[in-house]
Amino acid sequence: MFKTILVPSDGSKGSFEALRKATELQKLTDSELLIVTVFRHHSLLETSMSMVRPEAPENMDDVLREYGKEVADASKKFAKSQGCTNVRAFVKSGQPARTIVKFAKEHDVDLIVLGGRGHGDLEGLLLGSVSHKVTSLADCPVMVVKSSGTETHVEGAEEVTA
Repeated sequence: MFKTILVPSDGSKGSFEALRKATELQKLTDSELLIVTVFRHHSLLETSMSMVRPEAPENMDDVLREYGKEVADASKKFAKSQGCTNVRAFVKSGQPARTIVKFAKEHDVDLIVLGGRGHGDLEGLLLGSVSHKVTSLADCPVMVVKSSGTETHVEGAEEVTA
């Protein structure tokens, strides 16, 4: 059914719920599970703003990359704790939705599983969520996992009775 499943992870509750759903699918299909954490490049404007704060690190991209590695490692450890054996994690820099879709194409991903809400920013409010952009741009099926309270809901899924 699926040979390669991709889960973008940003450390948010939504991405954790998507990862949990993806681990269930990975075990059912014996597919490869790829986890990607995408961090945005630290712009020149942000750099100039950080100059007024003496405690700011010299290179914010390095700090963001390090945080991305921590998120990717934690996500991979969680997947393995759920019984997944064929798991790899990656950290990429770029615009999240386009980077996720490009990564999916480069790795022949059969399914992208992502959270409906993550750590968004002002761009997400103005231009639409990452999950919306990924569903629009991706060539493969995309499962958007929505969470509310303690339950996890999969967008577009309905209960079917025989």
